[in-house]
Amino acid sequence: MNDDAGRQPVMTNPRAERVREVARLATRSGRSRSMRFLAEGPQAVREAVRLHRERSAAGRDAVVHQIFATPDAAERHPDLVSGVPGVEPRLAEPAVIAAMADTVSPQGIVAVCHQPQAGLVDVLAAKPRLIAVLCEVQDPGNAGTILRAADAAGADAVVATTGSVDLFNPKAVRSTVGSIFHLPIVTGIDFADLAEALRRTGVGLLAADGYGAADLDELQDRAAARRLGVDAAAEPVLERPTAWLFGNEAAGLGDEQLEAADLRVAVPLYGVAESLNVGTAATVCLYASARAQRRA
Repeated sequence: MNDDAGRQPVMTNPRAERVREVARLATRSGRSRSMRFLAEGPQAVREAVRLHRERSAAGRDAVVHQIFATPDAAERHPDLVSGVPGVEPRLAEPAVIAAMADTVSPQGIVAVCHQPQAGLVDVLAAKPRLIAVLCEVQDPGNAGTILRAADAAGADAVVATTGSVDLFNPKAVRSTVGSIFHLPIVTGIDFADLAEALRRTGVGLLAADGYGAADLDELQDRAAARRLGVDAAAEPVLERPTAWLFGNEAAGLGDEQLEAADLRVAVPLYGVAESLNVGTAATVCLYASARAQRRA
């Protein structure tokens, strides 16, 4: 933070209107009205600032709108409160940061960010190889975990259909640990429209379904056999451009999604667990496709 910023007044009133404006981003209506969301903690803010700097250097739209930090956090993370193009960070007492943040024990720094506006047309025009689709996933922690897994697996986008949790929910954002700033996110799309668009562009649909007839391990074995020339005539599944469908925590995928899928794929369970959490299942499925595609 520059010298002038270092001498700026410290915000002390947790009931100030500016503080309440930031706190409203914990609500879906507050995010929808402002088209902004809150990134909390140094890791999430670091990824927001990194992307903001990249986009600023390229003359593109801003990512970060405001940054608020306690004096201690500003001292610990000087890279996050200085040299952020077009953003003048504000210092605030811990009680003010606590009033803004959604967490019980905030880490002293938050950033108000602009919601990215990714469009399905642009995502598909980039010829994606791997997409994670959330079909009415309701838990923000699960949604964030899927987004983080998609990022780690090198997926090209995450799509949330109508009825899914808001991916810019504070808990979902925290669960991504910064991955929300790493890949395009398309939200609020009708599943029928999505399925039609994917088919038009040659992207296959695989349904993650505990009762699916196809076994994920067998699909991986087949991909390995094709790569080694043992079963070269078999039709590729995991190697082709793929959109994985992940369903609601309680109900799973609906009939519409299951019928639209090219294949229903089960993750095999070798222990006595009844099922896998949707976030865990998504991680296994996305990595299976990512590995097969890269080895191919």
